[in-house]
Amino acid sequence: MEPLRPLTDFPPSMWGDRFLSFSLDNSQLEELAKAMEEPKEQLRRLIIDQTIDSTKKLSLIYYVYRLGLSYHFMEDIDGQLDKLFKELNLQDYHEADLYTTSILFHVFRIHGYKLSSDVFKKFKDCSSGAFKEDMITDVKATLNFYECTQLRIRRESILDEAFVFTEAQLKSVENTLEGNLAQQVKHALKTPFHRGHTMVEAKLYFLNYQEECSTYDSLLNLAKVHIEYLQLLHKEELRIISQWWKDMNFDVIASYARNRVTELYVWVLALFLEPYYSHARIITSKVIVFLSLLDDTYDAYATIEEMRLITHAINRWEISAMGQLPEFFKPLYEIILKEYNGFKKHLPQEGRVNLVEASKHALQEQVRSYHQEAEWRHMGYVPSFEEYMKNGLISSSYDLLSKTALVGMGKIVTEQGFAWYESHPKILTASETISRLHDDAKTFEYERERGMTATGVDAYMKTFGVSENVAVNEIMKKVENAWEDINEGCLKPREVPMDLISPIVNLARMTDVAYRYDDGYTFPEKTFKEYITLLFID
Repeated sequence: MEPLRPLTDFPPSMWGDRFLSFSLDNSQLEELAKAMEEPKEQLRRLIIDQTIDSTKKLSLIYYVYRLGLSYHFMEDIDGQLDKLFKELNLQDYHEADLYTTSILFHVFRIHGYKLSSDVFKKFKDCSSGAFKEDMITDVKATLNFYECTQLRIRRESILDEAFVFTEAQLKSVENTLEGNLAQQVKHALKTPFHRGHTMVEAKLYFLNYQEECSTYDSLLNLAKVHIEYLQLLHKEELRIISQWWKDMNFDVIASYARNRVTELYVWVLALFLEPYYSHARIITSKVIVFLSLLDDTYDAYATIEEMRLITHAINRWEISAMGQLPEFFKPLYEIILKEYNGFKKHLPQEGRVNLVEASKHALQEQVRSYHQEAEWRHMGYVPSFEEYMKNGLISSSYDLLSKTALVGMGKIVTEQGFAWYESHPKILTASETISRLHDDAKTFEYERERGMTATGVDAYMKTFGVSENVAVNEIMKKVENAWEDINEGCLKPREVPMDLISPIVNLARMTDVAYRYDDGYTFPEKTFKEYITLLFID
């Protein structure tokens, strides 16, 4: 007799087999790579040109960053910014307008230089302490200042105030604007650049900031070809992952689960867009698929007795454990073990930390956290907020995903870099906090309908004796605090290269994209549909 299951009727995939038919023409990819060489060299010469004044140089570096091109010139950009930061005399910027000051601040902060937010003090009225009203006549400058506020760290009250001020000003003029400026403001209010999907933001910057992009021919030419090149490469990766999903027969063996293979690839693409991390994207995409299927197994299908068996088997991690598993889970268990063995074959073992083993241990811990939530649910128990968060940081999945991202990244992942990850740095805890709490704040009502009693909102209400609204507001404050910790964790001096920190930051960004308004992963008709269309169809 089939047991009573907590079945959930998830919306089907919007894409079906749409991306399976893509066929990569390698000669076209090679042509585009060749077409990038000349504008890339021209742009490199501009970046290191000593005759360009510092304001223009910083603007150029800003455009390069916004277009997702920085990885081509990282050494040159770091060299230029080191020099400019050492020589920086803020007196030279005393007369600079808000737009110029915002570019100055933004460029240094996004590249890890702790330029003081005091540079914005001159835009406040000395007597009232409020921002000067004449600032708001320049919408572009206000928009840039708004984007700067997203980089604030703890105790930067001037940027806290500026965020409230600039957001209100932009909202008040949003419906009066036209053309590209209207698009720029609308998108920034919806998704600030610093919290957006890196590839999506690069493409939108190219589309909405034509005036800025056309300042230098080489910049515009490189950006155009670069977007075409990456679109072909990323479409091929999506085809590979979609074909793998089909070959593994997940629609049949896990018919109860969400088919979100396209959305999951977009999630992973946010971690790193660079061509040389293609292998890392494929591996991480497979693991995030496992994660989604396991999440739905524990949340929406398995009985508590079956979950105990599944958890035990995944902790054992042996093919011989299959005998104890419920029939429906055996094929998925076999695939997980087989794929992880495949990952090991791709990694040189000599003198390298065993990254695959670390990913495996993180997956086992992930499953234990899902099981803990299920036991709470089974008992009708609402944990304290502290107890909930101890488990919730693990169930956020970001320890697993960030460690898995390292597997295919190559030589940049040194023993020292891996040890930093294993030390569970503050920036990783911040990213996990954002994932767990932002998700809870946007999905708790839907979760309750499905019988979930132990969400972060419920735990907060119980522990602090507050209403639902207060709990949600306090949780979102914790999310904002975590963003400030992330911003601080990106500043120099850093213990590891930014390439190793970026996946952690980009995972937090992807949470903001997916859950800014609702459960955008379960119901992907809004944000994900828009992003997938922009990245792979347009």
